[in-house]
Amino acid sequence: MGRVSQAQAKENRRRIVETSSRLFRKQGTHVSVADLMKASGLTHGGFYKQFASKEALIDEATAHAFDELTRLRNDGLEQHAGQREAAQQALIDTYLSIEHRDSAADGCPAAALATDMAREPGDRQARRVYTEGVGDFAEWLATGDQDGVTRLCTMVGALVLARATKGSPLSEEILTAARAAVTATS
Repeated sequence: MGRVSQAQAKENRRRIVETSSRLFRKQGTHVSVADLMKASGLTHGGFYKQFASKEALIDEATAHAFDELTRLRNDGLEQHAGQREAAQQALIDTYLSIEHRDSAADGCPAAALATDMAREPGDRQARRVYTEGVGDFAEWLATGDQDGVTRLCTMVGALVLARATKGSPLSEEILTAARAAVTATS
């Protein structure tokens, strides 16, 4: 079998990172390299041509997930003609929705990766990227009336609890209560 072109290698890497980002958010960073490569449609042997280690992939996939969140926020601002509060409200409504609860793979990395990042050493790139991403998200959520960290804690906590209680009436009650709490003005 011949060597792949640089363009194909770049495409393979992109596919691995995107697929891993989704699988890590859905299943956690304990997903095996073999399973990640299979989900990417590539062979297990090709992994080490792209990444020095699984930890290097976790670093890159975490950054990718937070880049997606930033794009989502920027798209919201654009859709709401730069009206930050309208964009925030739309994001909150989407964030605390049944659809987001049910689609962790495409969802917020702050909620989906929290437990995994808590287990990572503090000097790991993924943990630094995660911390920076959470800080940026909290800053974006701040308003004149509400602290962004408080809003983010309420949203992430509610999403995690709603996912854990999915299938019970409590799950939707949690989402509704959190939405009311983060949209209330002081």
